[in-house]
Amino acid sequence: MSVPPAESPHERITGLEPGGGVPPGETPPAEGSESGAGGVAYRQPEVPHDGFWNRFGMIAVLAGGLLVGALFVVWAIVRLVSL
Repeated sequence: MSVPPAESPHERITGLEPGGGVPPGETPPAEGSESGAGGVAYRQPEVPHDGFWNRFGMIAVLAGGLLVGALFVVWAIVRLVSL
C-alpha cells in the first residue's frame, strides 16, 4: 500500500492561488489566534460599581458644561455692552 501525500494548508483552503496568494477581489483567510486555545487570553478585573463615582462624574460633567455656558453668556454680554 502506498501512503497518499500529505496536503499542505494551502490546498485545503479554497480561493488561494498556487503558492498561497490571494487573487484580486478575494478576502484572505483569517489568521489563527495566538493562544491557540480559542478562549479569552486576558480577562479584565471586576470593577466595583460604586454609585458615588457615577454621580460624581455626572455632576462634574454637568458643572463643567454649566461653567462653559455661563462664561459664554458673560462674554456675549460684555461684548454687547462694549459696542
